[in-house]
Amino acid sequence: MTRKECAGCQPSFTTRQQQNMAHCSYSKIAHLLKLTAVTTNKTNALRTGRGIHVPLGCKYFIRCKTSGAADRTLQERQKQHMARGLPKQKPIPGVKQVIVVASGKGGVGKSTTAVNLALGLTANDPSKTVGLLDADVYGPSVPKLMNLRGNPELTQNNLMIPLVNFGIPCMSMGFLVEDVAPIVWRGLMVMSAIEKLLRQVDWGLLDYLVIDMPPGTGDVQLSITQNIPIAGAVIVSTPQDIALLDARRGAEMFKKVHVPVLGLVQNMSVFQCPKCNHPTHIFGMDGARELANTLGVQVLGDIPLHLNIRETSDRGQPVVISSPDSPEAEAYKKVASAVVQRLQEVSA
Repeated sequence: MTRKECAGCQPSFTTRQQQNMAHCSYSKIAHLLKLTAVTTNKTNALRTGRGIHVPLGCKYFIRCKTSGAADRTLQERQKQHMARGLPKQKPIPGVKQVIVVASGKGGVGKSTTAVNLALGLTANDPSKTVGLLDADVYGPSVPKLMNLRGNPELTQNNLMIPLVNFGIPCMSMGFLVEDVAPIVWRGLMVMSAIEKLLRQVDWGLLDYLVIDMPPGTGDVQLSITQNIPIAGAVIVSTPQDIALLDARRGAEMFKKVHVPVLGLVQNMSVFQCPKCNHPTHIFGMDGARELANTLGVQVLGDIPLHLNIRETSDRGQPVVISSPDSPEAEAYKKVASAVVQRLQEVSA
């Protein structure tokens, strides 16, 4: 091995460089080469005797060049290990299709959209049975929105029976804890709660199960997407830029875990003055449409910022039920129709 093989050394050597070279003795280099050879024989991923460079610097460094075939073999083994580490998806008994309603951040009207989407599905087609699962363990909203209280009863098989209102069976962590009790749980307890909500509920026969997901892209989202087959995801966002950034993260997460993104719902898209009917885009205009074009997905519909939606939600009388002929209810029904159409396109 000659001096010109070392990219870090100059033709002239100083005393300090000579001292540093003493640390990189022949025995250490031989030992490293021996370790490399052993690793190569075990993994069969590197070719011995080719592409090994040992520079004569103050730190010994070995760079091993692998062939393209070896790289592909290593990647295939990594995929196999990853596949073995993921839980197997098992469908929920009696549920035909699962729709998740998600958002990258809180405060964009995700839970209100999930509730009115479930009611819109039954309003458009009364023959369809729809259930609603509140997976937001830390901040359950479905009990308030659906005007439900009490604890679920148990079947003979110790399965929880969902509470029902407006013809929609519902399950939420809010039914299992007191209204004002904070849920201060660590990750493992949350995962156990999600497992119970998914597997220990007697849903009966459902055409659609709408899951109100917690905001963000954390453990709960990954646990649900990895444990049950999901027909599609609906992303809810306001048109403002800060909300769209998080909505994009949510959409990209579902793509990574191979869940079809059915489309985006642009919530609070426009405010219409009740006195003069002048439209005002408080949170911006068409931001979700621009994001949908970027992601290559559809906009399922626009939901206006309207006082009627807020008041009916606070009373536990969702607008699709309490004001079925209002423009706000029609907007939710339009979203529900678009979701059904996208489900048919995805499954085709």
